[in-house]
Amino acid sequence: MVHIERFLLELGAGFAFVGRQYHLEVGDEDCYIDLLFYHLKLRCFVVIELKARPFEAGDVGQLNLYLSAVDDLVRHPTDGPTIGLLLCRGKNRIKAEYALRGLHRPIGVADWETQLVESLPDDLAAGLPSVEEIERELSAPDE
Repeated sequence: MVHIERFLLELGAGFAFVGRQYHLEVGDEDCYIDLLFYHLKLRCFVVIELKARPFEAGDVGQLNLYLSAVDDLVRHPTDGPTIGLLLCRGKNRIKAEYALRGLHRPIGVADWETQLVESLPDDLAAGLPSVEEIERELSAPDE
């Protein structure tokens, strides 16, 4: 519990932890979101998907599926659209930009070692933690 509390403090003000490996049933199949948060100030859910490998274009499709499912199955009508963050162990910036082009959802793709692709609107990105903050907390040992 201390680890979760520390992680929430690292994310910044307004984040509430909803679940790890959060289960959703989509079309009679089980889906598991790596990390699901709710941001109290932005009044929306934040889906974080972690990939221990370089970015693949299909990751955007998976994240988009999770955002749609959360919007339809979990989100309250007064909540804002769900935000997605995809954290990978490396990415080809051009490939990531092509994969995101045409999507009108707030999705960001980031290396574990670099900063977010400028995919999220400034007002949303300002309320989210940096990749370094998330990586630091996720790599910290549980107490």
